Amino acid sequence: MPTPPPTPVFLDLAALSLYLFFAFFAFLVFWLHREGKREGYPLVSDRSDRPNFGTIHGFPETPPPKVFRLHYPPGATVTQGDQPERDISALVIEDPYNGTPITPKGDAMRDGLGAASYAMRHDAPDLAYDDNLPKIVPLRAAPGWHIAEEDPNPIGRPVTTLDGETVGTVADLWTDRSEYVLRYIEVDAVGGRRILVPMFLATINDDGDVRVVSVTAAQFAAAPGIKSPEQITLLEEDMIAGYFGGGHLHATPERSEPLV
Repeated sequence: MPTPPPTPVFLDLAALSLYLFFAFFAFLVFWLHREGKREGYPLVSDRSDRPNFGTIHGFPETPPPKVFRLHYPPGATVTQGDQPERDISALVIEDPYNGTPITPKGDAMRDGLGAASYAMRHDAPDLAYDDNLPKIVPLRAAPGWHIAEEDPNPIGRPVTTLDGETVGTVADLWTDRSEYVLRYIEVDAVGGRRILVPMFLATINDDGDVRVVSVTAAQFAAAPGIKSPEQITLLEEDMIAGYFGGGHLHATPERSEPLV
């Protein structure tokens, strides 16, 4: 029986479009999976008995870090992942079991651990896009900004803490010139320190009195400060937010215990 001739395959426009779509979709899956490894990769073994076990990339490999061009100063760049992580080995108790939570050795709030942790952000102020000036400033350094007449004005009013102690009076409020929102309450604390409290972690009554329930009076006095009286850096923002936010878990022994 004679062998029939091979059936010709015609690559028309519809078939070509389908094959191109398959190729594009396969590349898209590969690219998205690779880009998804920019956070958390490469994996590092947490086995203390094998500290040099090696990193784990999987397939595909972890992409090279991106280099971002900054708006200001002109020509400046920052490399993704270039900022080193904090070394907290001397502040925690080593646990022999993998995956166990961090156990602080001392004061978790002062050490910046657990719920009070912070990231090593740049120790420079966040700048507004339009004028390249610090965008979070006190009202005394923001001409034209003021508290609305229908809102309570806490300036000059007392500040109390979780234990009912009065820890100072409100000296000023800090505003975000880019977001049109108040960010911090500046407190003239007992002892002469100026302490910033995140606005969203404080309550203000109709008389303007301020209450900060996340910390006690002693913890309030030990809160992180700022270097400049009229600007706050990204690192200082993270440390202050972590400290007062962490007080909702670490301020008292009762808060650190489970509800049940």
